[in-house]
Amino acid sequence: MTLLTTWAESGPETLVRRTADPVEIAAALAPIGVRFEQWPIREDVPADADSDTVFAAYGPEIDKLNAEEGFTTVDVLGLHPSDDPEYPAKAAGARAKFLQEHTHDDDDEVRFFVSGSGIFYLHVNGEVNAVYCEKGDLIGVPRGTTHWFDMGTRPAFTAIRFFHEEDGWVGNFTGSTIASRFPDYDTIHAGFQQDKAAA
Repeated sequence: MTLLTTWAESGPETLVRRTADPVEIAAALAPIGVRFEQWPIREDVPADADSDTVFAAYGPEIDKLNAEEGFTTVDVLGLHPSDDPEYPAKAAGARAKFLQEHTHDDDDEVRFFVSGSGIFYLHVNGEVNAVYCEKGDLIGVPRGTTHWFDMGTRPAFTAIRFFHEEDGWVGNFTGSTIASRFPDYDTIHAGFQQDKAAA
């Protein structure tokens, strides 16, 4: 289940939109060029599945998207809580990298969530759109779009990443502190889970 929350860029005091309807979410994001769709969920794929398992499970969808978009590189990125003593440092470092507002000059940011969740914050046209993505969600953020990504303080997700350029992820950071002014992943995630439990 996905959630889109839109605020005025001035801050979260001004709520513009909040919806968990995938059709409404796709319609709201389309005017800013953001692709949002949902793929069938493969329940037999473990949350921490390796790349070979993920590619085997989602091969048809990956091939279709590659044919449409001409991606040159596809990989699988996963980060899950573990007893590894290095996990906290890895998690903090990964989160910090993407949590700063940035753009991409040469590539779109296209992700499919195999498991877990994360939030893309899109800062466009005077608004901030927080797109909470879960298992089964695909989002495509066009190059040049100002945004940031939050995976929370205990990241738990596996995602397929699609690239047109072999260099992979290259961010241009704006230096803005806007991300600190809006609810983070942990806050939105906790509230959303409460909403689903009460429904």
